[in-house]
Amino acid sequence: MGEDAYSVARRLRRNQTEAEKAFWLLVRNRNFMGLKFRRQYPIDFMHNNRRRFFIADFYCHELRLIVEIDGGIHKFQRNYDSLRTHILEELKYSVVRFSNKIALDSDLVSLLLKEKVEQLSNSMSVVTIK
Repeated sequence: MGEDAYSVARRLRRNQTEAEKAFWLLVRNRNFMGLKFRRQYPIDFMHNNRRRFFIADFYCHELRLIVEIDGGIHKFQRNYDSLRTHILEELKYSVVRFSNKIALDSDLVSLLLKEKVEQLSNSMSVVTIK
């Protein structure tokens, strides 16, 4: 039997890539727009009557936003990544992906992530009509 989601997440947190470390420094402790991000966060779902999980590199619950940092391996698993993104979007999560190269550029990541956060915040706004 395979590892449970929380064991996998713990192992991944201990073995972050340099790009993941750089992104975490940007968003940890509500440093980014006051939003709480979690790293290596298990996302549970049901598929074919079986409980499954993905581990999101980073997750902001307030916006249901998943941030994935894609290293070199992702060049060889584009179909899997597309399917995974599709499933997550069906589960009402938003997914944004950054390559390792972009993730290491904190100014660029800040700009791109801010645009995504503003887009999500605007779409989640509640309008009260009096």
